[in-house]
Amino acid sequence: MQPSPTAAHRHLQCGDRSLSLAHTVIVGILNVTPDSFSDGGRFEDKSVALKHAESMQQQGAEVIDVGGESTRPGALKISVDQELDRVIPIIEALRTNIDVVISVDTSKPEVMQTAIAAGAGMINDVNALRSDSAVTVAAKSNASVCLMHMLGEPRTMQINPEYGDVVVEVRDYLLSRAQTCVDGGIDMQRIVIDPGFGFGKTVDHNLELLRNLNKFGNDYPVMVGLSRKSMIGKLLGLPMDARVHASVALALVAVNNGARLVRVHDVGPTRDAIRMYEAIYEKKLGSDHSFS
Repeated sequence: MQPSPTAAHRHLQCGDRSLSLAHTVIVGILNVTPDSFSDGGRFEDKSVALKHAESMQQQGAEVIDVGGESTRPGALKISVDQELDRVIPIIEALRTNIDVVISVDTSKPEVMQTAIAAGAGMINDVNALRSDSAVTVAAKSNASVCLMHMLGEPRTMQINPEYGDVVVEVRDYLLSRAQTCVDGGIDMQRIVIDPGFGFGKTVDHNLELLRNLNKFGNDYPVMVGLSRKSMIGKLLGLPMDARVHASVALALVAVNNGARLVRVHDVGPTRDAIRMYEAIYEKKLGSDHSFS
């Protein structure tokens, strides 16, 4: 197993909240889009979205990740105003009604800034804050940032992605982006990295990254998003609505290999499996027992 996070990363600063990393943090996915790969169109209505978020929180999600623009392969871009119209009412409703950290899944600095003002405590960016002014916007806030690796862009990322050494290249990219953020004024205690499973990677690339998560170092907590991914369909021939068990298995492997946050659709089953795993291995940073 990967060594535990450094003392500085036993907590993650998320706006006005401090998120403990003494156990694996479950991030519930709330896509308010018409075209996301798994749940597109299901939660566009604010009342339905709020009810689903409440359910995920009750099942064990400590973070709700709100996305207003699909990043599935081949997804089309939308305008800033379209994205704001989708996510801001949801973030405001969550802030008022649910006791969770709110994350905004966006690459647009304008959306980041408005979402933080509305109550978001985390920025989850598939573009790793590479957009102009994104680092500046994040640095001026107290929100945490999740920096994800993506080869290319959503519309083209799955067209013959190639790497010399996928683990080294993805890791070095993320550490470089993290250093850019630190240099730009973002505290290390606010940074999370994500290898970006399925974002410009073949199935073999994804499996190699998962096997080697422990090589991503101990400077930053790692978040993974493996829930219902197409790799499950390709490996097991399962349709979208039959990937829960495989998703939970992948989450457990990721936790075993060092992930501290898991981003999932199926919160309850994932929570139960991870908490049993942690009970067996006493995987708690505050205990006297090592789990490295």
